[in-house]
Amino acid sequence: MSYHNEEFETLPRKALEAVQLKRLQAAVARVQTAVPFYRQSFERAGITSGCIKSLDDLRRLPFTVKQDMRDSYPYGLFAASMDDIVRIHASSGTTGKPTVVGYTRKDIEIWSELMARSFAAAGVHKGDIIHNAYGYGLFTGGLGAHYGAERLGASVIPMSGGNTKKQIMIMKDFGSTVLTCTPSYSLFMAEAAREEGVDFRQLKLHVGIFGAEPWSESMRTEIEQKLNLCAIDIYGLSEIMGPGVAIECREAKKGLHIWEDHFIPEIINPDTGEVLPEGERGELVITTITKEGIPLIRYRTRDITSLTYEPCSCGRTHARLSRMTGRSDDMLIIRGVNVFPSQIESILMRIEGVEPHYLLIIDRKDNLDTLEVQVEVGEQLFSDEIKVLQALSHSIEKEIKDLLGVTCKVRLVEPQTIARSEGKAKRVIDNRLIS
Repeated sequence: MSYHNEEFETLPRKALEAVQLKRLQAAVARVQTAVPFYRQSFERAGITSGCIKSLDDLRRLPFTVKQDMRDSYPYGLFAASMDDIVRIHASSGTTGKPTVVGYTRKDIEIWSELMARSFAAAGVHKGDIIHNAYGYGLFTGGLGAHYGAERLGASVIPMSGGNTKKQIMIMKDFGSTVLTCTPSYSLFMAEAAREEGVDFRQLKLHVGIFGAEPWSESMRTEIEQKLNLCAIDIYGLSEIMGPGVAIECREAKKGLHIWEDHFIPEIINPDTGEVLPEGERGELVITTITKEGIPLIRYRTRDITSLTYEPCSCGRTHARLSRMTGRSDDMLIIRGVNVFPSQIESILMRIEGVEPHYLLIIDRKDNLDTLEVQVEVGEQLFSDEIKVLQALSHSIEKEIKDLLGVTCKVRLVEPQTIARSEGKAKRVIDNRLIS
């Protein structure tokens, strides 16, 4: 069993909740005093100073949404003066203004600490060499992982994204033992390595820590087989902190431990805002209780998951989030059927001969929605007779229809046809949105 901070990672539930309440009360008082947005929001909700007497009172507070951050662009939600802000990051969103987050020196210390905890939970140790292929810059991934690796005492190679052939050479020559990047980029690396004649079984990698996009259990199996490592899911978002908000433990790999001494999670019905019971799937809401730069109260992440407080075999007492299945705001509604890309991915990854690269194209013809699923097949399968490919297409179409209730057209395409990404993979083209 490997802990970075055993005392806090294994706190009994009552002690953990006592820490949460004390920190929540301080966070609410801080934003009420320092942030006009929250002062006005609380006034409208009838929230007065000192009204938080228990953790149950959290649900009395209003939600914060991404648009609130954009409306306050760039620094309107900061609770610290710019004299105390030592780092600024921003989201990489392509629509509207970016969401801007600021960190005090204490915020950076906490972020580094939680990333070190996360690495330890994934089975990373002081002697490891971490190949960090998350992007550096305004994106929080690269620097978040970097500072956590250094806090743990491991060696870190700050590769960032891109230049895949060089990435593979460095992993081979430098003896990298840990890989951090998006799951889709790891498979892109596997393809590139095969083309370069590099066998991942000859590398020293023992664990990969993958996040920044939803991925399925089937994709985990694919990654573990192709890269010869243990694949661990990590979760974070720039608005809350960056990577390291939650992570799977290597012992169980049954949900992501969210560090509850710094974040209070809730699961809500995304349509009504009602808080859901433990185990029910809904939208994740997070309240930060130690951030100084930009504390957020009941922030709607739009990520769909569930929450469990069941004890974990690893000994950590912090609640666990189930694997993210998508986002409430990029759920696809096709002829009245709710579909997440990750659901289709799970189906595709179970089919022999299909590659883990696909594209969903949604269109509208004669006032009806249409869905085309483009999916790559292996070189050997693509060279088979047309009737074999047609049979496979029909089989996939039937599988999607039976499991998801949506009719689609499957088009099998040659290897390397679908565009690759060194960051988040683009999985959906929705032509209905184009005016």
